[in-house]
Amino acid sequence: ATQEAIKADIAAEYAKRPAVAMVNSDKGITNLRVPSDLIVDASMPATIRDSGSMWNADGKLQDTKALIPDRCYAGVYQAVIEDCKAHGAFDPATMGSVPNVGLMAQKAEEYGSHDKTFQIPADGTVRVSDEAGNVVFEHKVEAGDIWRMCQAKDAPIQDWVKLAVSRARLSNTPAVFWLDANRAHDAQMIAKVEKYLKDHDTQGLDIRILSPVEATKFSLERIRKGQDTISVTGNVLRDYLTDLFPILELGTSAKMLSIVPLMAGGGLFETGAGGSAPKHVQQFVEEDYLRWDSLGEFLALAASLEHLAQRYDNKAAAVLAKALDQANGTFLDNDRSPGRKLGTIDNRGSHFYLAMYWAQALAAQDEDAALKAKFAPLAKALTDNEQKIVEELVAVQGKAVDIGGYYRPDLGKTSRAMRPSATRNAALAAL
Repeated sequence: ATQEAIKADIAAEYAKRPAVAMVNSDKGITNLRVPSDLIVDASMPATIRDSGSMWNADGKLQDTKALIPDRCYAGVYQAVIEDCKAHGAFDPATMGSVPNVGLMAQKAEEYGSHDKTFQIPADGTVRVSDEAGNVVFEHKVEAGDIWRMCQAKDAPIQDWVKLAVSRARLSNTPAVFWLDANRAHDAQMIAKVEKYLKDHDTQGLDIRILSPVEATKFSLERIRKGQDTISVTGNVLRDYLTDLFPILELGTSAKMLSIVPLMAGGGLFETGAGGSAPKHVQQFVEEDYLRWDSLGEFLALAASLEHLAQRYDNKAAAVLAKALDQANGTFLDNDRSPGRKLGTIDNRGSHFYLAMYWAQALAAQDEDAALKAKFAPLAKALTDNEQKIVEELVAVQGKAVDIGGYYRPDLGKTSRAMRPSATRNAALAAL
């Protein structure tokens, strides 16, 4: 009874006060429910793509005001909104893209600031000095302020600058360092960037240092002309921009590939989630239907095999990568991403089709006889049983499934739920 009374009080307040954007209108979940339900990087681009609207309590799109308590980066979104007001929506068929070179290594910037975040006990000044006692920067603060220091180490900055120059050279694309001379941290970064750019041959390259707002305007101007622009950014802007531009273009970052070269020669190949994972898991548990689109992962797997082939001169990896690239193309041509409703293929169907197309490509190639012989029987088994396998995958949909937990599901139960086609399982087991 107490719970119902509290809920009624909250509902009454929502009815009186300004409308609140909803995460799930049907279940009455507002964007204030938990912090991760509405996140700057995924939610702002989606809102902009929907003409500045979010879902209201009636399940309809409504004009929305967003407050981003971060003056360093909020202007990026304001610039995009103003550009869309002036020029209209972007055309995914013709717009340029904004690949990113991010400063990540050794806990760079805000992502490494947890142990340098303090609640200030009294009014005064926070001063950051180097070992010689020279003041790097200082801030006036008041009691109760939360003060946080970004830090970036020298070796990762050098590597970041080198990477930006090489990407600009390889792709013949302008590269923009998103740094604000009026921000204390960025002023230090600009000094290092200017110093280390001199170590490289930049002749004929267009390399600029612009504030985030100016960099946004410059990139948007080029996007509308169908031109690409490399963004060279710190860690949080890397996070924001690798969602912003893919979502404006495709409606999701889950279809985009992100490649992060590592300092010791390795690589990190990943895809975005578009902030959608909780909804997908909830639907899977309730309806045994997993809408998550793994295309980005398939692209990342191909890129990682290419990296392996190049770095270790591994011929088999090169053949696998080329075949997977072809399979990804066939996957896109036939639109094998999950449908939006029960009765269509979900994530498991996508994986089946990728496996079939990949096996077919390996069976058709003549560069590696051993791989051809190994995958030809699998290609035949999957191709001959395509209809049966799809029927088995779709048949389980529509009822609740037990995976033994939300954050820590039972691996056995989850594996069985994700592999409901006996025909497909037998074909893979025979490999």
